[in-house]
Amino acid sequence: MSARERLASARLYAILDLGYVAEDQVETVVIQLLEGGADLLQLRGKGHDPNHILELARRIQPLCRRAGVPLIINDYPAVAVEAGADGVHVGQDDGSLFAVREVAGEGIIVGRSTHSLPQAVAALEEGADYIGFGPLFPTPTKQGRAGIGMENIAAAEAEVGSRIPLFCIGGVKGGNLPTVLSAGARRVVIVSGLLLAADVARETRRVKRVLTGGC
Repeated sequence: MSARERLASARLYAILDLGYVAEDQVETVVIQLLEGGADLLQLRGKGHDPNHILELARRIQPLCRRAGVPLIINDYPAVAVEAGADGVHVGQDDGSLFAVREVAGEGIIVGRSTHSLPQAVAALEEGADYIGFGPLFPTPTKQGRAGIGMENIAAAEAEVGSRIPLFCIGGVKGGNLPTVLSAGARRVVIVSGLLLAADVARETRRVKRVLTGGC
């Protein structure tokens, strides 16, 4: 199955955020996320040098490849290409998707962060392969950004999520996941709720069951 086919069927998007994971634990945590059933894995290191991100990406790419899980690099299209990753994720302030694809190439997956329904529609029209929609709730990974709430999830799913994968993000955890799903979400990104769990693989597996209706 290709990376794009896996993206199309993905429900649980995990982020390996270096703000939560020590460097000597990177491989261990990645293995646990993959064993638990994460469908996509992003490497995110805000404030880290691109060369450092590249080094880590090269360490975890074989693990993702073996598991058949696409690896996405946050912020750095050139790093994604050099590491042999499957995609890159960019924010609202990271330039046009055309510019990203000029660096990364047409074959790579490109995701865009969006914080409102108009931004979600704009990302679709610009050619994003998927979007993150949020943050739904205030979260330490996006300090200073208020949560957008859940009232527009259903509309965003109808207008955008019916065309490309839409992942609700921002403060989503196992405890509030049923409420997020009831608001119309179909796919989610979970960060600290997985990374800070006492048993990462077990919590990932539990969340995946909720997402797929297996609980």
